[in-house]
Amino acid sequence: MIDELDEVVRKLLIREMPIQNGEVDIEFNQPRRDWSARVSRPTLNIFLYDIRENQKLRQTQPMWETERNPDGNATQRRKPVRVDLHYMLTAWATEPEDEHRLLSRALMALFRFANLPEDLLTEGLQVQGKQIPVMVAQYSELNNSTDIWNVLDNEMRPAISMIITLSIDPYAPLTVPLVSHREIRIGPSAIPASHHLDDGAPSDDFWTIGGRLTSKKPLDVEKISVMLLERGEKVVLQPDGRFAIGRMRAGAYTLEIAVGSDPARRYSITVPAADYVLEV
Repeated sequence: MIDELDEVVRKLLIREMPIQNGEVDIEFNQPRRDWSARVSRPTLNIFLYDIRENQKLRQTQPMWETERNPDGNATQRRKPVRVDLHYMLTAWATEPEDEHRLLSRALMALFRFANLPEDLLTEGLQVQGKQIPVMVAQYSELNNSTDIWNVLDNEMRPAISMIITLSIDPYAPLTVPLVSHREIRIGPSAIPASHHLDDGAPSDDFWTIGGRLTSKKPLDVEKISVMLLERGEKVVLQPDGRFAIGRMRAGAYTLEIAVGSDPARRYSITVPAADYVLEV
């Protein structure tokens, strides 16, 4: 992914500076003394010197995103990690004036974009689902540039700091069946409490069942009334027509569904059971 990002930055500078006929090389090397001694053409070097998670953008609640699938399963995805890539952009030429000219052109090109242009993104970067922000020449970054140059064993020179924030997803999506019913058992338990209920002890079993209303016409839940007749209880509908009914004992029940002023229709349901799909 980082190599794809390097290529996007290269294309951005070539297009926006612009660089024509290969008049300037763009490289991603460590600007060590032995490397700079071999530079013979005007060169922009973009050195990736640090990678850190952006904790300000860390998303903790909720950790998972859930998508319902038509086949009755659900796909869960962990939210991606946002990572800051810290670059140091330097110009290399025979004369200082040429280096300063390159730095000026690079600054003007990069300052025009708050995010990397989407038309330059590779296929691997387009699937992130988020824009890729770019921060250039921020005052709080690259404070200890002398330390970097000392480590590189080279003479210090002007550098442009650039931070690009990527979304990295190290987690594989998980596809699991949707919960169709739930059982709650109430009764005396053995010690410790984590054990199952005593087999010989009396207990109460309760279930939760769910379902979904469908219609050939657009579904307007505001005009739909659902009653559980045995309890005389109104069932709450979600905007997409889904519903769940809890604390039900095993047995047969009746749902009465009325749509607007149309006559109510009754549906028989059994507890426990898989999800019901009822057409209204």
